[in-house]
Order: sequence, then C-alpha cells, then structure tokens
Amino acid sequence: MKIYLSAFIIAGLLLACQNEKTPQQQLTASGEKPEGMVLISSGEYLMGGKSKQASPDELPRRKVQLSAFWMDEHEVTNQQFEAFVEATNYITVAERPINWEEMAKTLPPDTPKPPDSLLLPGSLIFQPTSGPVDLNNYSQWWAWTTNANWRQPEGPGSNIKGRMNHPVVHIAWEDAKAYADWVGKRLPTEAEWEWAAMGGLDDPKYPWGNKPASQAVELANFWQGPFPYKNTEEDGYITTAPVKTFPANGYGLYEMAGNVWEWTADKYHYEAYSLSRSDRMITNPAGPDSSFDPQEPGMLKRSMRGGSFLCHDSYCSGYRVARRMRSSEDSSFNHAGFRCVKDVE
Repeated sequence: MKIYLSAFIIAGLLLACQNEKTPQQQLTASGEKPEGMVLISSGEYLMGGKSKQASPDELPRRKVQLSAFWMDEHEVTNQQFEAFVEATNYITVAERPINWEEMAKTLPPDTPKPPDSLLLPGSLIFQPTSGPVDLNNYSQWWAWTTNANWRQPEGPGSNIKGRMNHPVVHIAWEDAKAYADWVGKRLPTEAEWEWAAMGGLDDPKYPWGNKPASQAVELANFWQGPFPYKNTEEDGYITTAPVKTFPANGYGLYEMAGNVWEWTADKYHYEAYSLSRSDRMITNPAGPDSSFDPQEPGMLKRSMRGGSFLCHDSYCSGYRVARRMRSSEDSSFNHAGFRCVKDVE
C-alpha cells in the first residue's frame, strides 16, 4: 500500500481549510526465555517476491542467511503500550503539535502553509468511499483527523476501552523504536521479519502457506469485498482484531498477515535488493544505508511489513510474506503498529 504521510497531511489540512523448521521453546544462554516471545531458528532462504503479484521493489530475489533471534509472538497491544507510556510519560508523534518548518523541508517549495488552527496533533484514519473509485488515488479513503491517536483510534470521542488486547495503532516509527528501546528489544530487520513470517514453510507465498487469500478468511484479518467501499466482514472484523485471534504460523507467531502493518528497522530503498549481488549469500542484512523512494525522493522512509485489515488483492496484497510498504518516520495511521525482536544471547 503506497501511503505517504506528508502528502496526506497536507491534502487533509488543505481540504479542512526455506528450511523447514519447527518452533523451539529453548532457553537463552542466560537461562531465561523472554516472556511472550518465540525463538526463530537460524536458516537460509531466498528473500523477495515469488509470484506475479511481486512489486519491482521486491526483486531481484537474494540469498539470505540469518542467525536465530527471538520475536514477539503477537503485535504490541494497547495494554503493553500503555504501560510504557505510564512509566515514561512518552508522547507519541500523533499527539504532538505539527512543526510546519520541519514538515515543509520534505515538501515541494511552493506548498502553501495551512492555517495554524489546522496544524494540530492528529493522524490518518481510513474512511470507506461511497462506491468504486480509482485505486491509484489513495487520498480518497484517508482522512487527516485531529486528535486521532493511539488512545482515540477513530478520533475524538473514541477510546480503547475493551480493546486493551488489540494491537496499538497510530504508531509512528520513532514511537515503535522508543518502545522497543524501553523494553530492551529492537525492531526486526526486513530480512528477519520475512523469514519469521514464513513460519518454517518451504518458500510460502503467505504466512499460512499458499492457499489463495480469497480462500483464507479464517486465517487472517484483511478486507473482504470490493475495496474501498464495502467490507463484507467475512473474517469477523472491520478494523483490528484482538491479538492471537487467528491461527499462529509454524513458528508460533500470530497475525503475521493482516491486522496492522508492522514497522521494521530498515530504511526503505526502492532498489534495496539490487544494491547487493543476488548471487552471493548475504548474512544478517540490516537494510540499506540510505533511503530512496522515487515517488518522494527527498523523504527518509522506513519499511513496513505484514499488511493490515485494509489489504485486498485488488489493491494491496500486503499479507504476502514478501510484500513491502513504506512511509516516513513520523507517519501514523489507524492500521499501523509493530512487534519487537531480541537477539539470542
């Protein structure tokens, strides 16, 4: 899903004015298994797009070798994030006033400044359209909403009561990193995330295997029906589902497909996979040194993985293990969250 926060904010503001493995629950060298995490075995695989749906930025496929690591069995929840905020008094990006001078640095020079009354904290919320639309114009279903944040997922008047076991949303990359640092973990690399999503299967298209998404409504939380105007809710959810609602993959990881997009540590580069020779084994790749998106070349972006409750084959096949999405570090949406990893000691 090609979503670029700054363009959306401006538009909204102006409109407002391969190795088969099984999970191993072994202890770390220190004698402790991290609570709520599962061990992802070391291994080698071909990283990248493996079907006709593959985007150019998923190619060429490259050989990757990874060391073992621990990964959160589910996405970070509202309850977990609330504990972090209460302990640190952290304020998320979506809760901070907009710094126009900083934002303007990433925009075309002639972009007009919106009225100060509109430069208020907020985030992007999905709004279904009234009928079929051009799927290349994603601004039609995203609305900049002031005071939308992780505490108020649908904007003013909403709350997370009864949803403490849902994944936290409206999380920007820097929010996710701050949480990971606080708990003594880190964000996964794209290579780690993709390997973990495969769940020990032999080069699967999806975390659940190769069954087409149209036949997998019981396996993940994503959009059913014509996007973006009619969600038939066959999987039981319009937006987020509680974590551990759908079956875990072979490693014991839940919701590696759908529910919310998950931030990774990597800088996004359109040609990341061709920056290194694809015929050589790459060990523990940590992403490119620089970021580049040809559609917004001046903006630093980070990669996201896993798709969300909004993904559909007609628009976004984000539930594919190789699918990449990107956005700026200050981006936040009501379908953006994360999970953490930890090195094996």
